[in-house]
Amino acid sequence: MDGVSQQDVQKYREDGYLVLEGFFSPEECDVLRERMSEIVEQMDVPVHCRTQFSTDHDEQLKTQGNADYFITSGDKVCFFFEKGVFNENGEFTVPKERSLNKIGHALHAHEPVFKSITHSPKVQNLAKKLGLIKPVVLQSMYIFKQPCIGGEVTPHQDATFLYTEPLGKVMGVWIALEDATLDNGCLWFIPGSHRNGITRRMVRTPKGSFPLTDFIGREQNYRDDLFVAAPVKKGGVVLIHGEVLHRSAENTSDASRNVYAFHIMDSENTCWSSENWLQPTEELPFPSLYT
Repeated sequence: MDGVSQQDVQKYREDGYLVLEGFFSPEECDVLRERMSEIVEQMDVPVHCRTQFSTDHDEQLKTQGNADYFITSGDKVCFFFEKGVFNENGEFTVPKERSLNKIGHALHAHEPVFKSITHSPKVQNLAKKLGLIKPVVLQSMYIFKQPCIGGEVTPHQDATFLYTEPLGKVMGVWIALEDATLDNGCLWFIPGSHRNGITRRMVRTPKGSFPLTDFIGREQNYRDDLFVAAPVKKGGVVLIHGEVLHRSAENTSDASRNVYAFHIMDSENTCWSSENWLQPTEELPFPSLYT
């Protein structure tokens, strides 16, 4: 795919999301998947860090160790697991390559092949077409959506977790490394919902408190018939506005739905909230997308 049309830009602004088929080649996708297989093969996760992932963060915040592991993962490569893949002793009950929900949140900084895709000319040109002046990379993650056990992601807005003032400065870039279908858990969106602001924020609690994060406000209930499916072929990209409502169903199929996703923020005249769980560190300030 050579570029993004003005019609594409307009559709993204109207709907709050955009599907771009064929943005990356199958070979580019395979390089990321092969490197991830190596990372998984080599992973050695301490028992107390065997953290299950949930969009509500209910499981991962139950213990201090799990909470610390999550909230300090922004400048590291950390491992988050599906529910039910450990026994009471913290031992795997499934092959470890089938246990993971995602790996995040700094693949873009520590893994050269992921960094190369994140800062690729294709992505840089896309950001420029969308008018981003000083985009920085906030976080990145590899999402597995395992066959038969890949968990549901409930309706949410990314700005709940990645809050800026003003709103509208964050965008997710969601790269399908395999076909994302109705059967294996493709994304679903409510078109135009990015115009309504947000109703919930996840914030850090005062130092010394536990849990380490809490929610302000609450997620509303949304009619199922408002959601529109966004299946995409391997190599396609889905752009996700920070306030658009989206979800994905459980993967009950025999096919995985691997994705590499990252978030960028236009830092021009933007305030990144000090209450966000994710914070830049001395070791990893948010890097410029254009360098």
